[in-house]
Amino acid sequence: MTRLRIDLAYNGAAFHGWAVQPQGRTVQGTIEEALGRILGQRGGNGASGTPRLTVAGRTDAGVHASHQVCHLDVDDAALARCVGHMRLTPVQALATRLSRMMPGDVAIHDVAVAPDGFDARFSALERTYVYRIADARTPWDPRLKDFVWRTDRELDVGRMNAAAALTLGLHDFGSFAIANPGGTTIRDVKTAYWARVPARPLLDTGMGERYRTPTAESGLLCFTIVADAFARNMVRSLVGACVQVGLGKRGVDWFAGKMAAPLREGSTGPIAPQGLTLEYIEYPADDELASRAEAIRARRTLPEA
Repeated sequence: MTRLRIDLAYNGAAFHGWAVQPQGRTVQGTIEEALGRILGQRGGNGASGTPRLTVAGRTDAGVHASHQVCHLDVDDAALARCVGHMRLTPVQALATRLSRMMPGDVAIHDVAVAPDGFDARFSALERTYVYRIADARTPWDPRLKDFVWRTDRELDVGRMNAAAALTLGLHDFGSFAIANPGGTTIRDVKTAYWARVPARPLLDTGMGERYRTPTAESGLLCFTIVADAFARNMVRSLVGACVQVGLGKRGVDWFAGKMAAPLREGSTGPIAPQGLTLEYIEYPADDELASRAEAIRARRTLPEA
């Protein structure tokens, strides 16, 4: 068997999330179905015999990824058969066939033999997400509707950053997340901040411009958060709470209280998914992959006060 690392991106607007479901189009299901055809393993939607992907981070319905990582264990004989009449290595041949079979909302960026000890999920050091908002300070560009959330009110970035700063470090995010069965909502947040994208003109000002055409993201308000891992609904719920603070509906003290008492309730539900994109997955050096995977499988706990 050979373990392959697959780097990819997708627009999540038309998907019911990453993970295979009994009904509904999913990213995992789309890729696994294509792999089944390529490798001659057609077992249906998650059935026995279907190639199975392990992903770095499951995204919810409507959430996007500009950089997602997964791994696949493939039989060497099946991999060799991918070559056919192509003058490529088996891995290159699989990558070419897979890329050609993807729909327009999925892109395969790279397929490579994974280093020893690599696990797409458990070897990851950290994940980076960005949530994009167009508020009243940003002229609305309808072309961005798939990956930007819109509000007709102006948000107070200072108040939102005061709230975001409270998430840094190791905390139980039970007020903002749902634990998997047998899991925990304790996570280590390394970076979390709100910033507005500068209004950069598309045209060079030295060209004697008569008008200014901004870049697509000019003026958007972006929340960037980096953590070792994220529990279900965690990022969107944190964004939703920050937005309440930014609109003046809640205070920073309220947000601090939710961080101090990790109890899920109605005021900290997730915001709409379309503004959220998984931007990057970071992995350690190859000789540290196995030890990282072993360590991260351990259940997280908070240090004693």
